[in-house]
Amino acid sequence: MPELPEVEIVKQSLENQINEKKIKKVVINNRNLRLKIPLKFEKKLENKVVKKVLRFSKYLILNFHDDTYCIIHLGMTGTIHLIKKKNKREVSNISFYGSPKLPKKHNHIIIKFSDFKIIYNDPRRFGFFKLLNNKKELMENFDHLGPEPFFDTFNLEYLNSVFTKKERNIKNFLIDQKFVSGIGNIYASEILFLCRINPLKKVKKLSKKDCINIIKFSRKVLNIAIKKGGSSIRDFKNISGNYGNYQKEFKVYQRENLSCFRNSCNGKIKKKFISNRSTYFCNICQK
Repeated sequence: MPELPEVEIVKQSLENQINEKKIKKVVINNRNLRLKIPLKFEKKLENKVVKKVLRFSKYLILNFHDDTYCIIHLGMTGTIHLIKKKNKREVSNISFYGSPKLPKKHNHIIIKFSDFKIIYNDPRRFGFFKLLNNKKELMENFDHLGPEPFFDTFNLEYLNSVFTKKERNIKNFLIDQKFVSGIGNIYASEILFLCRINPLKKVKKLSKKDCINIIKFSRKVLNIAIKKGGSSIRDFKNISGNYGNYQKEFKVYQRENLSCFRNSCNGKIKKKFISNRSTYFCNICQK
């Protein structure tokens, strides 16, 4: 599932192509996504001009010049492909996960501009598109989500207020979007390794230093992942000819039974399922 860095890469790639561009036509091949696409969706979207592409957490947001918005959530398997009329490249994926080429099946939504089109592909159909009439509706749509790690509100005071007397483990907190938005399973393991915190540690037992490190390394890991193009289990170039290769930076994720990267540690990376999610950690230096 694309996490905050992967969605940020899609956002950056998309805004370079569609800012100030008018939508000419919308074709819906399958309305049955996580949220069923309403019958008037096409007409409402056509002729809108993209003012800006935004992102909050794992959500893409198209901001139009009439101050309406379209939220795009990629779900677990959603990808966006860009096809140009004059240059039909084999590689069409604007990010680094999924298939680099446009698959033949599961192309549910086609948004056509004057000289190119973007296609939403999603085999599992857990993603969705949602039109909102104004900024107030946009803000209300995200009311249930916590702050991003980059926000000033994700601070020591906030962590203390949430963690006090809680029995829940820190791994489950980090992937809970109501607590902090954008961190998923991969990056949670990497963050906790850098913090030297065992993922099963109860948050009520975290020290002030632990909390400071969670804030610090959440930002650091996500920033590096964005610079590296996000994480992809398979290497491939996107339409810009760049590689997404944060997976080469993994310290624990998918390194089960390998030695800890820390020179001073003789530990091994272990894999444990926490709330049915695979979690990787060092059995020695993460306490």
